[in-house]
Amino acid sequence: MGIFSNIMDKIFHHKPKAAPAPTTPTPAPQAAPTAAAPAPAPQVIDVTASLDDMAANAGQKLDWRHSIVDLMKLVGMESSLSERKELADELGYSGDKNDSAAMNIWLHKQVIKKLSENGGKVPAELMD
Repeated sequence: MGIFSNIMDKIFHHKPKAAPAPTTPTPAPQAAPTAAAPAPAPQVIDVTASLDDMAANAGQKLDWRHSIVDLMKLVGMESSLSERKELADELGYSGDKNDSAAMNIWLHKQVIKKLSENGGKVPAELMD
């Protein structure tokens, strides 16, 4: 599993600590077999809500909205320069990886963009 896949997995499978457990409704019995129901639409994950909940329980201030380092720390991942360079390779960064500031800005934008492309609900201000 790649670094981006790990980030996405941690965000998309985050369960808020304060949320009540979901209940599963019991399906009503059917009198006769029917045609197969269409597959349910994929669930849209509210990325901001997941990350804000993680941040509220992080025990430290992490600016995930602007920093790839803080975003990676927030989801419990290694945020070292070597990890970020590996993520840059994974996402197709073609700039100078020795210019970590420029790479970090690009990485943050790409991670947010990729989360959106993979079913994440991301506010427009984070997509700029």
